[in-house]
Amino acid sequence: MKIGIVCYPTFGGSGVLASELGLSLAKEHEVHFISYACPVRLQAHNDRVIFHKVDVPPYPLFEYSPYTLALTSKIIDVMEHHRLDIIHVHYAIPHATSAYLAKKALHGKVKIVTTLHGTDVYLLGLNPSYKSIVEFSMENSDSLIAVSEFLKKETLEKFSITRPIAVIPNFVNPEKYKRTGRGKEKIICHISNFRPLKRVADVVQIFGMIVKERDCRLYLVGEGPTRHPAQKLVEKLGLEEKVCFRGNVGDVSKILGKSNLFLLPSQQESFGLAALEAMSSEVPVVATRVGGLPEVIRHGKDGYLAKVGDLDTMAEHCLKILTNEGLAKKMGREARMRVLEKFATEKVVPRYVSLYQKTLVS
Repeated sequence: MKIGIVCYPTFGGSGVLASELGLSLAKEHEVHFISYACPVRLQAHNDRVIFHKVDVPPYPLFEYSPYTLALTSKIIDVMEHHRLDIIHVHYAIPHATSAYLAKKALHGKVKIVTTLHGTDVYLLGLNPSYKSIVEFSMENSDSLIAVSEFLKKETLEKFSITRPIAVIPNFVNPEKYKRTGRGKEKIICHISNFRPLKRVADVVQIFGMIVKERDCRLYLVGEGPTRHPAQKLVEKLGLEEKVCFRGNVGDVSKILGKSNLFLLPSQQESFGLAALEAMSSEVPVVATRVGGLPEVIRHGKDGYLAKVGDLDTMAEHCLKILTNEGLAKKMGREARMRVLEKFATEKVVPRYVSLYQKTLVS
């Protein structure tokens, strides 16, 4: 098959999943990425993965450059020149709309698959400025995918669509994300885009409670609007010597491989790809019982779940893992087995291929 993938090229979950999916598909199929920049995890040297840059020329008339139209034109161009079979768009806004416009311009010569990732549904998608067109674009996709049962339920409850939604979870490569050498110092890790929903301040406060009882270090990986307030909180709590802001990291597998605990106290998570990468690395996860996280983490078996904002309970769970080596190893092994059985690349990618094939003959 010839497959086009449209995604945001950022460090967020939708861009990461799209990149990893494309690289896996490229082993047997021709894959074309379309975006305004090369996705961060894309391997430029892979000759079966072709990147097409969307240029948005500035024009004095526009206060905001019309990216949706520029993306549409690029999709049309790639479709015409490379005879794509499938356009798989990740994140509904504005990718599904651009794909629909391109399909109409080419008289329906390509099939559209749209993967919903979360905030494109329950945050941006519900904004009155976007809801009608997001709903229309989802309904007019040839196939719809949600990354969790939670997200499927949310979509059906909040939007008037009749299009069936398939659930295909996120996945990781267990050969890449695995346990490596760990030193004597315990490392707690958090990876996110530092948006308010991620509650990075909670990570810092929980760590402040933990470090009073157990010597350890906190790695904060990522960039975003709440990084500066988090740094201020670290200074206020006197934790500068114990907290390391790592910024955006292209390959987080090495950091996770030597971590002892992953902390994810989010307000909402449609799935939690970073948690899955940690689990594959035999790192127990302490997270909130929200969204799709309970579909990934089994409380008391490969991690712990708590209510949003219950920092005391999350700190207790963390200390239980950090102070009991036997429990930590058992949970780590269970976490990796969970990934191998249900969320490994070879388990999930064939489900995408199967859906593509069914979409093409529908």
